[in-house]
Amino acid sequence: MTNGLAGKVALVTGGRGGCGRAVVARFLREGAQVYAADLDAGGSCPGPGAGGGMFLRLDVTSEDEAMAAMDRVAAAHGRLDILVNAAGIEIEQTIEETSLEDWNRCFAVNVTGTFLTSKHALPLMRAAAREGTTASIINFGSYDGFIADPGLAAYCATKGAVHALTRAMACDHGPNGIRVNAICPGYIDTPMLQGFFTGAGSGAGGRTIDQLQQAVRDVHPMRRYGTPEDVAGLATWLASDEARYASGQLWVLDGGLSAQVQQMRL
Repeated sequence: MTNGLAGKVALVTGGRGGCGRAVVARFLREGAQVYAADLDAGGSCPGPGAGGGMFLRLDVTSEDEAMAAMDRVAAAHGRLDILVNAAGIEIEQTIEETSLEDWNRCFAVNVTGTFLTSKHALPLMRAAAREGTTASIINFGSYDGFIADPGLAAYCATKGAVHALTRAMACDHGPNGIRVNAICPGYIDTPMLQGFFTGAGSGAGGRTIDQLQQAVRDVHPMRRYGTPEDVAGLATWLASDEARYASGQLWVLDGGLSAQVQQMRL
């Protein structure tokens, strides 16, 4: 066990989901006090290890709930050192197929949720920065915010928005000792990815799920897709004092996928 985040207070939205749960578990091993904020305690990954951290019920699309969550942290600790905005949803549709309701829902969770939790965390994060260290906000973008997978129009649009918001927040709040970065994952083995393999947007073209999964691995230079623990490793560094000069950056974590000149169309 290491103690790279010893004494720090962290809140992870989507903390019972795939990547969020892994981030919570890693932060706990690093010595942080961690709030796992999600819609319910079971989350999208029920089972062993799903209950790490202090569960905090939070619908990130609700300003009242975002304020209440930060009030709870304030009452217990008076500060927040780390905020990870990992909550997110994906809609597998072109814009022609996307209803206005689905479009708004995708933006509400992925973009507005990031805005609301960050907005109401800022006073607590300024308090943490006044104690002589930097505070860290880690947003979740995507390699789909740079390039696009077919049939993910709304999702790609939300991740581009998160990327721009990350840069703006880093500029605005850096003078207060608050660093803001985004992790931009590629294919990560989460319930969202497994849903993509079976969903309408997968483009399976008659292939079995096993064949489709192998095709995804083969298109990566590293010949695999990532794990939530890979994401948690980067989040841990960005949250730590070792990353004290890292801010305003979009950290792509995709096994070299987007480095290629041409990618396979899946």
